[in-house]
Amino acid sequence: MRQGAKAAVISAVAVVIVAAGGYGAYSLVGSGSSKGSSAAPPRHVVAEPPSPDLAATGEKDFLAAWSSGNLDAASKLTDDPATALTALTAFQNNLKPSALTLTPGAQTTPSAFASATAPPPGSVTAPSAKPTAAGSPSASASPSGAPADQVLMNFKSKVEFANTTNVWNYTGYVGMVKMSDGKAAVHWAPTVLHPQLGPGETITTQQVFNPPTKVTDRNGQSLAQFPSLAGVLQKFQSGTTTGDPADAGTGVVITDDAGKNKPEPLFTIIDPKPGKPIKLTIDAGLEAAAQKAVDEQYANGQGKIPNAGMVAIEPSTGHVLAIANAPATGFNLAFMGVTAPGSTMKIITATALLQAGIDPNANMPCPDHITTGQTYKNDFPDAHNEYTFTQDFTVSCNTAFIKQGLATLKSGDLAQTALDYYGIGQNWKTGITDADGRIPGPGQSKDETAGEFMGQGKITMNPLAMASIAATVESGTFKQPILVDGMQQQPAAKQLSPDVLNKLRALMKSVVTDPSGTGFKAFQGITGNLIGGKTGTAETQPNVTPNSWFTGYRDNLAVSAEVLQGNFGADAAAPAVAEVLKVGNNG
Repeated sequence: MRQGAKAAVISAVAVVIVAAGGYGAYSLVGSGSSKGSSAAPPRHVVAEPPSPDLAATGEKDFLAAWSSGNLDAASKLTDDPATALTALTAFQNNLKPSALTLTPGAQTTPSAFASATAPPPGSVTAPSAKPTAAGSPSASASPSGAPADQVLMNFKSKVEFANTTNVWNYTGYVGMVKMSDGKAAVHWAPTVLHPQLGPGETITTQQVFNPPTKVTDRNGQSLAQFPSLAGVLQKFQSGTTTGDPADAGTGVVITDDAGKNKPEPLFTIIDPKPGKPIKLTIDAGLEAAAQKAVDEQYANGQGKIPNAGMVAIEPSTGHVLAIANAPATGFNLAFMGVTAPGSTMKIITATALLQAGIDPNANMPCPDHITTGQTYKNDFPDAHNEYTFTQDFTVSCNTAFIKQGLATLKSGDLAQTALDYYGIGQNWKTGITDADGRIPGPGQSKDETAGEFMGQGKITMNPLAMASIAATVESGTFKQPILVDGMQQQPAAKQLSPDVLNKLRALMKSVVTDPSGTGFKAFQGITGNLIGGKTGTAETQPNVTPNSWFTGYRDNLAVSAEVLQGNFGADAAAPAVAEVLKVGNNG
């Protein structure tokens, strides 16, 4: 090719259409067929690169169609029209630019492209299939099966938006391949839209915030001294997702379609207002008490306890007052744990039985074992056929709850009860990432259903979820846990009736005030207008010490703890929770 001709192609004038509310129309010259002509056979990629001249022409035509808004024509200038049309349409609909200018560039190098597509520092996102320069082997096969013989071209992208003077400029890249009709086409990959975009990701817009000037507890005290809160503080200090909507700006971000990675910011369309101080709902005094409590249990384990976690909640508001883990810089068991809750789940089972009309004073025999295919036993050896519903709850009789549950309830009832009254099963938005509680729905086997009645099987919870359940019993109304006052809280569909609520509170009070109760010893010295709790001992692995659970409340404070391999609920979790409940909620 002559040098002058190449220069003429590379310096082609950029196409730009400016229109209020959208793009203008564009008709791709030569893309149509004359009336009456036979349909052309489908194009496919051939195993040779296009000439530089052909590649430049193909790039220019593609960018012209895209920038004008003729996305159908642009997609047909790629080697994967269907995928390209979907992606180009999403780009346009998500960003809604007022103008898009795409200026063809020149042939470039793999190293320049690799630099542009390198993930940001600290990112763990796997790179997408990238186009390569002609003659260079591709690092990985692309989904469309394009050969390594491509010509790598760059272009300048200028994206403008309404109601702002901020203009987004970036360098884009396309790999040009030769097609069976002799023309060049864009090898479609997510990186065509933006070099940082990978498979399973989307470019969109969202609210952005300036970092707060400082983040404190609910009383304005610093939280920097609490290592368990380091991740929480980092989340809010970043200022990327949380704040007063009136202070928000708008930014272009890359989002992970699976929701596993946080959005990657690319550009600020509308600048957010200056940051303000943020008060979290955390109470420094209760945070210190919670950290001390889990640290003590972790130390008591003498190296045998993997983790301990605790959450404290204010029942009247749903405000999270404390988050503590031991080790403090380890796994966030308090919010991210996904383990069986053991007999603390009997709060939900008891709710379902009370809703079904079982009276707390009714006889509910406690056999020494029960077999449903699998044999279940209690933590004590003797049968007590004389026990009532209240006594079974007080001493935590597994067999009684299984026997009565199978007679009265059906598979899926616990999941529905938990969702309707306790918000378990909703997608909670606490302000940071959390693992929501999960209970299997209808259709489970008899063995699985039996295990669920005593908090085993496929049920997964964490101290956050179990503290919220206790908080709901204390207040009578589910308040979805949040870390910033004023955050949206999704309500539960139903509210416990006064009759069921009073009976449930009496059951939980018996656990901590009756001398036979599993929480009685831990609650010595604790008084209040409303006190109650429930122990849990969760066997999650054969021949491994069970996990210790407790959830309870004292007036306007609900606390739950889990101590992995801490043995019985009364051994580790209950004393830890009691220690924090003694401090009380004086906020």
